[in-house]
Amino acid sequence: MLAASWNRCVKTFCVAVAVAALATVAWAGYPNYPPQPTVTEYAVDPAWPQRPAELGPAAAVPGVAVDRQDRVWCLQRSPVPVQVYSPDGELLNSWGQGEFRGVHSVRFDSQGDVWITDYVAHVVKKFTPQGKLLLVLGTPGAAGEDGAHFNAPTDVAITPKGDVFVTDGYGNRRVVHFDPRGKFVKAWGEYGGGPGQFCLPHQIVVDSRGVLYVADRNSGRIQLFDQEGKFLDQWSGVIMPWGLWISPKDEIWVCGSSPQPWYKDGSYPPPKDQVFMRFSTDGRVRQVWTVPVGQDGQEKPGECNWLHAVAADSQGNLYAGDIMGKRIQKLVRQGTGAER
Repeated sequence: MLAASWNRCVKTFCVAVAVAALATVAWAGYPNYPPQPTVTEYAVDPAWPQRPAELGPAAAVPGVAVDRQDRVWCLQRSPVPVQVYSPDGELLNSWGQGEFRGVHSVRFDSQGDVWITDYVAHVVKKFTPQGKLLLVLGTPGAAGEDGAHFNAPTDVAITPKGDVFVTDGYGNRRVVHFDPRGKFVKAWGEYGGGPGQFCLPHQIVVDSRGVLYVADRNSGRIQLFDQEGKFLDQWSGVIMPWGLWISPKDEIWVCGSSPQPWYKDGSYPPPKDQVFMRFSTDGRVRQVWTVPVGQDGQEKPGECNWLHAVAADSQGNLYAGDIMGKRIQKLVRQGTGAER
């Protein structure tokens, strides 16, 4: 008995020594990190942009967009709401004084004209890049739910052919379609959590196939429609989608927070984190990046506080618009991971 027990102990010890030796050889021969970067990272540029003091005090940035020249358009709730920056952060142009009551989003059409939603004035306005007013959708200062009125619209998407789709989201729960001349075509949607219903349609983009993507923020999903309003699909349970951006390659960037109840125990909990996600048009998540939540009034570079808008330039850098943080930030793409 004693001899058998001794033999088992010896064998166990020998096996342990052999495993340890193999582990040592493996650790010594191969690092535990990849030879080339496999994860795409982002680093904030704390000196971007160089915002002149004459633009007024810092304020919420609900809208961000990047045009075909990689100029960055910042929509801020300040005395000078429209600000255009170079990729290096230099102010190139600014306008919009006295033009808006409550800016919410900024988009471009295929001709390069600029569309801005004003949720307080209940309108969507079309401008030249220099700020000349070309068209107004909705009735200024008057809320409603028909072809001539919005109730606090949130965003706009314009197809290459010029059709216009507005998320009429804070007061109403619908998407409104206009033809290229601004004539009302139809509207769809109602309050609810089912397919084709909305809790709060907050952002909208259109891809190269003509599919519409609607960020139904408060229900934590993105709904897909054709241009007749037919429900196609939904991506749910992944992110609370505050902002949408689509690239010329149909890369869909979404910003917001990870899923959480929008209303719980009699209150509206703040975002618990700040998330950027890149989707392909089939609904697959291709990339994720997170940043810390900043404390009110004490936000540090690289933190976000009520992340509201996202856009990407041709180099893959991200631009983030912050509500409570009252700023736009540039997140510079670092190295390279898997092929985009």
